[in-house]
Amino acid sequence: MVFDISVAITWILFLALFPIAFFWLRRAWRIVIKKDFSEVALKHGEPPPHPEKYAIYDAAFNFIAGLIAVAVIIGVVFGELSYETWSAIAGSTIWCKFFASFALSRHAHPFSLGKKKTEQT
Repeated sequence: MVFDISVAITWILFLALFPIAFFWLRRAWRIVIKKDFSEVALKHGEPPPHPEKYAIYDAAFNFIAGLIAVAVIIGVVFGELSYETWSAIAGSTIWCKFFASFALSRHAHPFSLGKKKTEQT
């Protein structure tokens, strides 16, 4: 095996699956078990007005994507998945999770047309 840029990127993708899976599964754990809704459907770092309404969807996105990442890691370690297969599964999972979380955050934070109302003190 000759070390070139494609080998480096392959290793970066594979090694990145470990923290990605950990953080996604930890977020699902926090939402479902600990009832911590502080990271649900964030938009500009702010949760929606009623995050518990969207918590189950966010937990499902994180849990399913985390399980797929763990399955890819196990498949690569035991040699069950070829490079093309595991890189396609990993890449698709990452992108689909990001798009789903983005769509959920935009759905949870409705926008209003017109001028913004200022708070009166």
